[in-house]
Amino acid sequence: MASSAPRLVPPKPAPPRAGRSAFPRLRRSRALVAAAALSLPLVGAATASAAPAGPGIGRGLADQRFATVQVLSINDFHGNLEPPSGSGGLAPDDNGVRQPAGGAVYLAAHYRTLQAQRAQQYTVGVAAGDLIGASPLVSALFHDEPTIEFLNQLGLFASSTGNHEYDEGLTELLRMQRGGCHPTDGCFGGDGFMGAGFTYLSANVTDTGGRLVMPAYAVKTIEPGLTVRGREILPGLKIGFIGLPLKDTPSIVTATGVAGLRFGDEVTAVNKAAAALRRQGVRSIVLLVHQGDSVVSSALPNQCGDIPGPSRAIAERVSADVDVVFSGHSHQAYNCTVTDPAGNPRPFVQGSSFGRYITEVDLTIDRLTRDVVRSRSTAVNHLVTRDVAPDPQAQALVARYLGLSAPIANRKVGTISADLGRAASPAGESALGDVIADAQRAATAAPDKGGAVVALMNPGGIRADLTYSSSPVGEGDGVVTYGEAFTVQPFTNYLTTITLSGAQLKTVLEQQVFPGPTTGQGRILQVSSSLHYAWSASAPVGSKVDPASLTINGVVVDPVASYRVTVNSFLAGGGDGFLELAKGTNPLVGAIDVDSFVDYLKTSGTVSPPPADRITVVP
Repeated sequence: MASSAPRLVPPKPAPPRAGRSAFPRLRRSRALVAAAALSLPLVGAATASAAPAGPGIGRGLADQRFATVQVLSINDFHGNLEPPSGSGGLAPDDNGVRQPAGGAVYLAAHYRTLQAQRAQQYTVGVAAGDLIGASPLVSALFHDEPTIEFLNQLGLFASSTGNHEYDEGLTELLRMQRGGCHPTDGCFGGDGFMGAGFTYLSANVTDTGGRLVMPAYAVKTIEPGLTVRGREILPGLKIGFIGLPLKDTPSIVTATGVAGLRFGDEVTAVNKAAAALRRQGVRSIVLLVHQGDSVVSSALPNQCGDIPGPSRAIAERVSADVDVVFSGHSHQAYNCTVTDPAGNPRPFVQGSSFGRYITEVDLTIDRLTRDVVRSRSTAVNHLVTRDVAPDPQAQALVARYLGLSAPIANRKVGTISADLGRAASPAGESALGDVIADAQRAATAAPDKGGAVVALMNPGGIRADLTYSSSPVGEGDGVVTYGEAFTVQPFTNYLTTITLSGAQLKTVLEQQVFPGPTTGQGRILQVSSSLHYAWSASAPVGSKVDPASLTINGVVVDPVASYRVTVNSFLAGGGDGFLELAKGTNPLVGAIDVDSFVDYLKTSGTVSPPPADRITVVP
């Protein structure tokens, strides 16, 4: 297990807040009961009892006042049952050396080791969303049921929903939770689908009637209290887990996925849930929020290298009753401490993506106050290296689904001469993004297919690199399989060709998030070879793109002329904040994006990385 020394959340002097003191007071003595916990029915919540401490975990006299709990978390797993390839399969260790990381069999092995070797009395597993969706073929082909089965093996207790949990709509998300065969494709493997053994949480998501569509929180009983005739006389030790996706989910998920749903303000929803937990006597509260920040380029996984953004703002503003904030969404690794509204410190952490890290936060709970002793909290991101023995249970599950998917996944669809990666140039252009945009324009250039002169691709829709080296399947160096192509573009969006004026096209480009010290890598659309332009790093927002540099097929774009532009259906609906694209006219819906990509690979011979000269950045 490659990890660093735990990060200590330092004690910070602050005025006491209601119900929580920097020096906890003795409230009353109570019996420590070893009977099994009974769940109480809670409105808008899921409840469960904790498993007892594992064998060999000693309890001395010092443990009588305090209980210790290990909380293990992952985020943004995205169905990566196999070790991810390319840059997505590497992650820095605490010395900054990028190591091969991730894969279900190694994630499970490290997870079990952390649980077995813990010094804490109790352990609980949670997650911060996007566990499914945008998944490689081995999971996506079976509607992410294999990933849910794997997470059940880990024994997760609860997870926030992420934006990708809503990709296929609420009905499918509820099937992931409750189980049952897929309504169209039926059951896979002949053994049915039992659904998630953990509770999905969405504290800020309501239907049109204002009702929560998933629980806001789940309560885990660590130690039972005293119950007489079904009524809890003396409270036990409980941890409340609040979970929710980012409020901007509708802008990054297809409209059909969030139809009829409302995504509210994160802080408001968390504070409401925290107040409800406190009324029920829950004093230890953990937040699982699917929102994240970027990091500085030199950041290490156990440093606080995050660039302040929406997730830190949430972590600093939510109720002072929240003791820990696990974040996700931005696929970054950071280990920070923030100050709550009462002036007290609390951990604020994220574990990158694709199962490359396990985030561990260790808590100490005062049995008298039932509250977390913040000064004793520690946090660490553990790198999931691939130098350990694979977990046999996970290995059997992955092998089973690889066997079922192999006839489709291993089919050869093309060849490449070198790696095609997602890493962007300083201007925001990537080799793989160029190739995908070219593929989409080629698929829609014919008059009867849309007559496109330009194609634009969102970088967030490019989920993996195409690597030259052969995969373990043995297809050969330079060979691209269908499974690899699908992993690059797993969303099955439809290509949509629309008409934009030249002025609208410039507006679209101005709606990009340009790379910078406060935006990280930004969000730059990948463009087909027919389009070229330059943007200025120093120009104000809204005037970044030089109109004289904006050309299509070498001709300067005319603001009043009309151009046919191809985007995927997500962008066509204004996704990722490109609202001008939703104003396009005369839409023609075409092929699925991955199919056009595969066809391009099939018909283009050996594809090489294009020169990065389509987008230029100037001072």
